[in-house]
Amino acid sequence: MVKYPRIIVFTFTAFILACSPKVKVNNSVATLVPAAEQKLIPVDSNVIIGQLPNGLTYYIRKNEEPKKRAELYLVNKVGSIVEDDDQQGLAHFTEHMAFNGTKEFPKNELIDYLQKAGVRFGADLNAYTGFDQTVYQLPLPTDSTELFKKGFDILANWAGYVSFDDHEIDQERGVIVEEDRQRGKNAQERMLKQLLPVLLANSRYAERLPIGKIDIIQNFKYETIKRFYRDWYRPNLQAVVAVGDFDVKEVEQLIKDNFSEFKNPESERKREEYTLGGNKEPLVKIVTDAEYPYNVASISYKHPERIEKTEEDLMVKVEESLINEMLNNRLNEILQKGNAPFVFAQSSYGPYQGGLANSEAFTSFVVAKDGKGLKQAVEAVLDENARMKKFGFTETELSRAKTNLMTTIEKRYKEREKTASSVYVQDYVEHFLKGQAIPSIDFIYAFYQKNLEQIKLGNVNALAGGMITEENMLAVIQAPDKEKANLPSDAEYLNWIKSAGKNVTAYVDEVIDQPLLTATPIAGKIVKEQKVAELDVTEFELSNGIKVVLKPTDFKNDQILFTASRKGGVSLATDQVFRAAEMADELVDESGIASFDAVQLGKLLTGKTLQVTPFIGTYSEGVKGSTSPKDLETAMQMIYLYFTQPRKDANVFQTKIDENKTVLVNRETNPSSVYQDTISAVLNNYHKRARVITIPELEKINLDDAFSFYKSRFSNANGFIFTFVGNFNVEEMKPLLETYLGSLPSNQQVASNYKDLGFYPVKGKVTKKVYKGLEDKASVLLIYHGDYGYSKEENMQLTALKSVLDFKILERLREKESGVYSPRVNVSYSNIPKATYSVSISFSCSTANVDKLIAAAEDEVAILKKNGATADDITKFKATQNRQYELMLRENGYWLQYLQKSVEDKKNLLDVLSFPDRLKEVNAGTVKQSANKYLDSNNFKQFILLPEKK
Repeated sequence: MVKYPRIIVFTFTAFILACSPKVKVNNSVATLVPAAEQKLIPVDSNVIIGQLPNGLTYYIRKNEEPKKRAELYLVNKVGSIVEDDDQQGLAHFTEHMAFNGTKEFPKNELIDYLQKAGVRFGADLNAYTGFDQTVYQLPLPTDSTELFKKGFDILANWAGYVSFDDHEIDQERGVIVEEDRQRGKNAQERMLKQLLPVLLANSRYAERLPIGKIDIIQNFKYETIKRFYRDWYRPNLQAVVAVGDFDVKEVEQLIKDNFSEFKNPESERKREEYTLGGNKEPLVKIVTDAEYPYNVASISYKHPERIEKTEEDLMVKVEESLINEMLNNRLNEILQKGNAPFVFAQSSYGPYQGGLANSEAFTSFVVAKDGKGLKQAVEAVLDENARMKKFGFTETELSRAKTNLMTTIEKRYKEREKTASSVYVQDYVEHFLKGQAIPSIDFIYAFYQKNLEQIKLGNVNALAGGMITEENMLAVIQAPDKEKANLPSDAEYLNWIKSAGKNVTAYVDEVIDQPLLTATPIAGKIVKEQKVAELDVTEFELSNGIKVVLKPTDFKNDQILFTASRKGGVSLATDQVFRAAEMADELVDESGIASFDAVQLGKLLTGKTLQVTPFIGTYSEGVKGSTSPKDLETAMQMIYLYFTQPRKDANVFQTKIDENKTVLVNRETNPSSVYQDTISAVLNNYHKRARVITIPELEKINLDDAFSFYKSRFSNANGFIFTFVGNFNVEEMKPLLETYLGSLPSNQQVASNYKDLGFYPVKGKVTKKVYKGLEDKASVLLIYHGDYGYSKEENMQLTALKSVLDFKILERLREKESGVYSPRVNVSYSNIPKATYSVSISFSCSTANVDKLIAAAEDEVAILKKNGATADDITKFKATQNRQYELMLRENGYWLQYLQKSVEDKKNLLDVLSFPDRLKEVNAGTVKQSANKYLDSNNFKQFILLPEKK
């Protein structure tokens, strides 16, 4: 089933990351307290902030989650905005060169060294460049003293000792060109180029996208990038951030030892601050593209960014978050009621376009069903803005929003000793770059306890009213080319905006005050109990045939994860109703529960931290979710109701039909969608059930068929397996299990299984070329596949093959050929409905290089089959697996998945403990065997997406 994309507008933020110029606008959303009366937010006493004599700043914090791990960052307060005209793109290029040779790590030795220590390139070791910052991240284990100390040496090499070898520069030119190709060369990028003069108001930021200019990247002189590095990589613009399970004094000394010798240039260049100007008259831009699939409108009102430094700043941010929740709840109600003039809408106050130019904005955006309905969609969203501005919110809305916000803060407070180091790192990065306050969670919790209930409705409404201003407005429409005739002129669009909201009346809040469950179910009994002491796991069988697996943990203080499943799924639907069956779980999930629709249910669950979602997959059905320990019983009640009292809502049904039509109507214009549809057809043997649904099929779906299928899968609970992992007491769980799971209806005479639908790839060699797209961009997917001897041992060997092939493909296609940016090797294996596997290689590249790079990939496969893995390959694989195994054993999510799958497959739960032994069985010889066994060219598929022939 097509899933509706929730983020479909202003996708240019993927190309232009964070930025930080000062915005100059005249309007403000709050009355400032005189400076002398403002209280500064105190800095968390658990972080040590220091500065070396050369100006380098450092942040150090001891934190034991995850244990024996640390996050090390080098933050540079420079990005593309400081580039000279002949350097456009070289801030980002410099970031790449930091991984291609430094004083102590020539060429690619740095990546090689870290991979042997179990640090993954990309997933762990990484960096990013924005307008105003370049940030390097290095997560390391701390149980190896030598490796941990070497981490600070690595940061120092990045900070001042990048080599800029001529050959490495030339090799990297092609990689960055391909990065630009992989992320761009599409409708979003083409529209972005038209939108930038409006979005960035002709500022320097419009001329300094971090990716830069391709002609400069391909032709700059070596000295040009070295000049950038000398000018801007200097200690008074740099910070080292270290958070983790280590000795603080030792880390401080390591920073001093590694960074004190750096000096700032004698004639250092001034770090200019650039602005994004305001505009008195509205800025309007309407853009279309042949490949853009949606009709999207947005209206923004820019404001100066408020950096949280004082308690007054924090209070304003609290009020803004309350406004966002209340306003979007109203928009969601419109969708819930049915016949909404839009398929998605959102309004909120926050960072302008993801933090663009140190500015904030109140932004509304809306997705219309088509171009003809754009006017009604825009007016509907702006009517809600006008309702907010004219009449404000109600006391009951504010009360619920406060309760939910306080619940969020309480959860953070409960997890204060379990907070991941990466969370703190991001806070300190923002402090260095922007001066954002870094208070302790104790301060935040006390602040909310003291002040949240004191917030007055009048103040919130006044703040909300000030978000929509006469000046600093910009309005954008993005649409497919074919909708041009239905789109307004700039003047007409402005008239829509100005005329909206004239006849709105005050919002009426329907308050809900009823229990979720009106009567306690008749409990069943636990009839069997078995313990697996080595894992602290308890298995139960209930009187109605349900099995339950419990694993209490201390990994998180405020988290319980759960899942339940049983074989069956959509595979059991008839051909006549399978499309309705595919939609059944979504319809029930979004319709509320029992007598409560989705809006009422949301109000009823105010202040609760839980999520319960029913699902129906191809071969199974069940529920999944999470909860706070305090809300566990409510979560159990919801599970019970999803089995016994699912809700059918015709309004939700129509909304889902409209959403899916909006996605489908222009699907054929999107090259990626057409490409994926071709791949799916071949890999599923052209089975009719594996095709993307068509609009005629969508229109034939009957709500009663969907609801009946859902009930048929959940009305009999026999055979379900439930797993709970998290912070709970097993004895306290027993009565909840008996009451809410043991009471579920069950017919133990009814067998439950799935039907094999035959979703298997076409046999033999197949090459499919899809010609779709306007620009020089190709996508390639190579797949080896076949039947599989599914076992924990084979799974390990196949994972090892994937890892080694990943090393080979990255080195060959990116480093040697300079023809791709991020090639990927993926492995999948499953034992349902029968055991199969696939190994895939994928990448994007220029059309001219397709044949050459496919040949290079196949050559690497042939070499691997002939020679096997190297000793270094095996060392890297085992180091990574050991490090990830250590982390997984401390994650609730890993245990939930492992236990559920093991019980379903009737495997020994203790197999998890033999992981290190299975890892030892991997060697160069076994990888060679796996390569010859699984990289079988007799079942080999090539899929190539190319631009349309001219």
